[in-house]
Amino acid sequence: MTAVDQIRIRVAVPADIPKLRELIDASVRGLQPGFYTQAQIDGALASVYGVDTQLIADGTYFIAEPHSQDGSVPEVAGCGGWSKRKTLYGGDQFAGREDSLLDPSRDAAKIRAFFVSPRWTRRGIGTLILDACEQAAIAAGFTRLEMGATLSGVAFYEARGYAKLESLEVALDGGVQLPIVRMAKTVTRS
Repeated sequence: MTAVDQIRIRVAVPADIPKLRELIDASVRGLQPGFYTQAQIDGALASVYGVDTQLIADGTYFIAEPHSQDGSVPEVAGCGGWSKRKTLYGGDQFAGREDSLLDPSRDAAKIRAFFVSPRWTRRGIGTLILDACEQAAIAAGFTRLEMGATLSGVAFYEARGYAKLESLEVALDGGVQLPIVRMAKTVTRS
């Protein structure tokens, strides 16, 4: 049995928010050094990265968790979602949010807020969550997907068929800039 066989993907609920906050912090601090400076990491955690409760309310945010054999509360191995709203990136604390609905016939669904625990990297967690997001967006009528990818995620998304569209700079406090890459993919219904 592989690690992916032992993972359950489920829709996040409000009770998951404390675990998601811990995961996001651990993921960013553990996986983004080497791509971003400490000032960028701290600034992004304070003003961009974070839980997006609108995704949870919409039922479009997923959690990957290992099966618990002993009945204990499972840890969160990863999380990520998709959105039918215009916001490209950013948690609740991000000022540049735009929550109006997208039109699947002309707009691209947004792939959002992917974070994997440093303990669970390179085990297929991101792929499982991305597959769930893509299938849900397709089922909702979307044929195009886009995201604002962190530099640490670009290679993963390229391997999954996403193309770089443009480089963006997200303004953080203190004049610090966070480079991200807008990426997109066209999908078809099966």
